[in-house]
Amino acid sequence: MIHATIHHGSDRIDSFQITGHADAGEYGQDIVCAAVSVLAITTVNGLQRIAKIPVTVDNRDQAGGFLEVHLPPKLEATAELKGQTLLQSFADGLRDVATNYEDFVTFNEVTE
Repeated sequence: MIHATIHHGSDRIDSFQITGHADAGEYGQDIVCAAVSVLAITTVNGLQRIAKIPVTVDNRDQAGGFLEVHLPPKLEATAELKGQTLLQSFADGLRDVATNYEDFVTFNEVTE
């Protein structure tokens, strides 16, 4: 099962973590894994390339599927707005996947 967690700091999403594998199909044929992977990779690429945010990324696929992404604590206003827009879209997409494939994905939001 994939476990996705969005971490909210003070009025912003400041990190997310995804662990596990969906096991919804054979390797290379798992549409749930593909959906979560595309959302995550597109979000990280958008944060880095579009918003120009120097995110910290820890990716350990060999450790049972693990991705953790952290934003810097302070950003310039335009970068912050772009980053939060991308992250909220990511959270909405994950929530939808988890709702439609609840046997394979859990979604949590944590406020710290």
